[in-house]
Amino acid sequence: MNVPMPRGTVDLYWLPLGAGDRFPIVRWSGRAFESLAARRQHRERCDLYHAALEIRIDDQRYVVEMTPSWGAGGQDRGTVTSGPVGLRVLGRSKLFRYEIHRWRDGSIPDIEQAVEGAHPMTDDVEATRTLFDLVPAFPTATWGRDELETGDMWNSNSLVAWLLARASIDIHDVRPPRHGRAPGWSAGLEIAARCGDTAHLSAVVCREGLAASSSGHHS
Repeated sequence: MNVPMPRGTVDLYWLPLGAGDRFPIVRWSGRAFESLAARRQHRERCDLYHAALEIRIDDQRYVVEMTPSWGAGGQDRGTVTSGPVGLRVLGRSKLFRYEIHRWRDGSIPDIEQAVEGAHPMTDDVEATRTLFDLVPAFPTATWGRDELETGDMWNSNSLVAWLLARASIDIHDVRPPRHGRAPGWSAGLEIAARCGDTAHLSAVVCREGLAASSSGHHS
């Protein structure tokens, strides 16, 4: 009897910031942020993007994404961890929290607006499973801040970059779409590098150490 070979793939999607939002506050605030940043850095304004991942392991499909906690509507989206938005003290309210999803058969609401569709990242089974296992260990620093002193904000792009780097998936040539920018990406790479080359099972230790460092710095 033939035994099916295990399969595993990871696809990256680049989504325009605010695409699909019923309320355009994310898009407007993003444009305002980018206009200020471009003026301060003496460059042209770029289009902003956020990243999401789709994982396939054998016949199972998962969406990995960071979203606000208040938009679930009671739906189980496979939440594995969460963190504060804006200020850590505000995170006591669900209105100021984000969630990390590893959502089986989940959907990305604005996926039809993803630029150039799916970007294959790997078809290596072990790398895919490692990334899958890492999701709950993501360091839940405050969204939109630089608590971990990387020189970049912490957001959904940090999640994707951190996961890919920690799973040792080649991201050397990964870039946002032309004329685009992905704030938070370099923060994820920096924190992944600080975690070092430890096995993925120790990623929780890495997350807790970074959180303790951040707490001590801001206390």
